[in-house]
Amino acid sequence: MKAIGIDIGTTTLAAVAVDGETGALLEARNVPNGADIAPGIQDAEQICQKALALIEALEEKYHPDVIGLDGQMHGIVYTDVRGNAVSPLYTWQNGMGDEPAGEGETHAQRLSRLTGYKAATGFGTTTHYVLAGQGRVPAEAAKFCAIHDYIGMRLTGRAAPLTHVSDAASFGLFDLDAARFDGGAIERAGLDAALFPQVTDETALLGRTARGVPVGCAIGDNQASFFGSVTGPGAAAVNVGTSGQINMWGDVEGEGFERRPLGGGAFFLTGASLCGGRAYALLENFLRSCARVAGVEAAPGSLYGAMNALAEEALGFPDKLVFSPLFCGTRQQPHVRAAMTGAQPQNFDAAHLCGAFVEGMAGELYEMYEKMRDAGAPKPGLLVGSGNAIRKNPALKKAFEQAFGMPMRIPQHKEEAAYGAALFGLAAVCGQPPLALAGRCVHYEP
Repeated sequence: MKAIGIDIGTTTLAAVAVDGETGALLEARNVPNGADIAPGIQDAEQICQKALALIEALEEKYHPDVIGLDGQMHGIVYTDVRGNAVSPLYTWQNGMGDEPAGEGETHAQRLSRLTGYKAATGFGTTTHYVLAGQGRVPAEAAKFCAIHDYIGMRLTGRAAPLTHVSDAASFGLFDLDAARFDGGAIERAGLDAALFPQVTDETALLGRTARGVPVGCAIGDNQASFFGSVTGPGAAAVNVGTSGQINMWGDVEGEGFERRPLGGGAFFLTGASLCGGRAYALLENFLRSCARVAGVEAAPGSLYGAMNALAEEALGFPDKLVFSPLFCGTRQQPHVRAAMTGAQPQNFDAAHLCGAFVEGMAGELYEMYEKMRDAGAPKPGLLVGSGNAIRKNPALKKAFEQAFGMPMRIPQHKEEAAYGAALFGLAAVCGQPPLALAGRCVHYEP
């Protein structure tokens, strides 16, 4: 069997064709998202058209047995009764929840107080709460859903979304154990429950394309990346792209990480950084600005090779800088910012700075891992790394290996989230658990 998987990312749309018997990656394509309208707001229709074009090209070439979808979690788009988008996509980076709501509270804090649920800025229900309170929900809106839900609707002609628990939980006001939105919390927030999408906990099918190809229910990119990276539950998976995540099997609760649904009643644990690989991009931009002071104009992205070499060398330095890469804060403390300590005359240079950044990026996720272990999560026997920031930066890979005290394995295939979406789609048509398919299909570099 063959499957197409497509990942709707914040900066890039990626699509893959996968051989479901051997796990071989037949082809991978990606295009820039390029749909930004304003900070945290993207053109949903533009994203949809790019996604449909990618799918159509691979569908014509490979004649797949199923199409799987995943995408950026937390964000929402409103749709009307015919299944058409009537708003832009408000992404996970949207900050309106941190705007003041009066009486010394932000909108996110007020929603948390009213409902008893953690409501961070960027969560779909937080965004919806702000828009509803300001009278900015489109009058013709019938539902809200994730952008990949919307693309699934367009592929199959559905008029209403079917949202997987992986995405529904990311919106907020969601009862994890009951696998449904909390009607009482929605009422306390003064929101209309009718706008919330239908939820499924299964590897369900949405319908078929115009060519008759089954389309699987879309899932969150966090879960898709997990399915596309690990060979079973005994692994910790680190992914660093625009943001960063540490994911591992477990069903415990605690501070500093989240218990997220995989579907079928299973859970895993995740800790998410808001900056991730973007921190390294900010450093590259800073170093280019320094070169500009010396009269050297460097092209964007041209310094990464030199930075990686300096960072790898700096990992062995005894007199290290310590850097906390919290440029965008954290979910728990959105207003905290990046900080550097330990600077001395002998270590205030580019090499130490590059080393401090990669160690800080790895250290932020390792701290979340330690909190998972302290809460009772089982120790993993395998460390898996994915995402371009790890694949392209040996120093970052080594920093993770030093932090976790174990070697890191890298999947042979790239575009792990799109690959995981393909596996989830295959699971829907084959009736097998996604992790069972991953155990057969995922292979690592030597």
